Amino acid sequence: MKTVAFITLGCKVNQYETNAMTQQFIEKGYEVVDHTKKADIYIVNTCTVTNMSDRKSRQMLRRVKELNKEAIVVACGCYAQVAKEELKKIEEINLVLGNNEKKNIVEYVETYIHHQTLNEIEDVMNQKEFVEFGDITFTEKTRAVIKIQDGCDRFCSYCIIPYARGRVRSRKPEHILSEIQKIAKEGIKEVVITGIHIASYGKDFKQEYRLIDLLEEMNEIEGIERIRLGSIEPLLITEEFVSRLEKLSKICHQFHLSLQSGCNETLKRMNRRYTTEQFRKITKLLRKTFEDAILTTDIIVGFPGESEEEFERTYAFLSEIKFYKMHVFKYSPRKGTKASIMPNQIDGNQKEERSRRLIELSNKNEKAYNEQYIGKEVEVLFEEEKNGMWQGHTKNYILAHYKTEENMENKIIKLKCEKAEQEYIIVNYDKMEKIF
Repeated sequence: MKTVAFITLGCKVNQYETNAMTQQFIEKGYEVVDHTKKADIYIVNTCTVTNMSDRKSRQMLRRVKELNKEAIVVACGCYAQVAKEELKKIEEINLVLGNNEKKNIVEYVETYIHHQTLNEIEDVMNQKEFVEFGDITFTEKTRAVIKIQDGCDRFCSYCIIPYARGRVRSRKPEHILSEIQKIAKEGIKEVVITGIHIASYGKDFKQEYRLIDLLEEMNEIEGIERIRLGSIEPLLITEEFVSRLEKLSKICHQFHLSLQSGCNETLKRMNRRYTTEQFRKITKLLRKTFEDAILTTDIIVGFPGESEEEFERTYAFLSEIKFYKMHVFKYSPRKGTKASIMPNQIDGNQKEERSRRLIELSNKNEKAYNEQYIGKEVEVLFEEEKNGMWQGHTKNYILAHYKTEENMENKIIKLKCEKAEQEYIIVNYDKMEKIF
């Protein structure tokens, strides 16, 4: 029996597609081993969202060859899609596949094993239909990632992903619902909805069927207790969307709104299609509708032309909105994007200082929010045990720690919060009530 190991870099879409590829190899009789072990085949599912992602992808591709010099090393995913010629020059790599090729990865690998032939990566921009993997039930986690769409047509000026993923293609709702029903039968209680731009779900359908219609059908599936949305375009949040979402009991009240900047001038150069005024109204609507709503976001610092004045506007806006957590990225020029050739590129030291200030603000907000839960009862879905502490998340995605010798995996329990740290809360027995 041949062994295969996977390394997944980047987003939850890549996580889903690694699950799909893993399931394919298992069905073909391969044994899946940890990527730190010796394997016959290593699959590195690459990311290209930043220069750091590219560098980490290359490092992983070289590193696995050191574990077994005879192994077949496969680079696939977004970095492979946009930099195939560059990767073909790395001697440790045997096979370079794009995103479309993941669907038939076992076939490509076995063809290479027997014939040493290389295939051409398809131009993903020509792909018009969603690439369907079938019902994917394999997951190593207590929650399952569900991919509902691929591609993006927004073309933000800094982003390479539309070129790596192609145009918007939505997955047929019957395939999504079938997959979730099978996942529910496996005992999974939470699903995470993901895609490259899930707010665009359904826009390529002939019939009128959008994300909120899909969520309403998901909410009826027995066995699934939580539905969590991945990163969403702020403009998805309208009065109508929220009024319908409010009626869905399984929706988690955590909303990751990808802001990127709190300055209108910077947003315009980024080709983001909203203003800070619109964004402010969206956050007020969510917090008014869902009292326990947690808002998280992505922020880019050091975007070309971001003056000190523009950054201070961003800082003031973020101080006002008080996100629970901010994922801060230092701008990384991506070859082929408009922003990479814009004037007034920002010095690395300035990016570092701006990043430091926003991370400090984020940590302060997170600790203050966690402290509000002291003495309150929370509902936690436990996922894993580390050093005698079970870890899980509340429905609005606060990390909770619970010290117990009991196996808590995949249990939803109500517990009392007795202490708050910056990154998590500590819960304990009060009148412990098992929900599911």
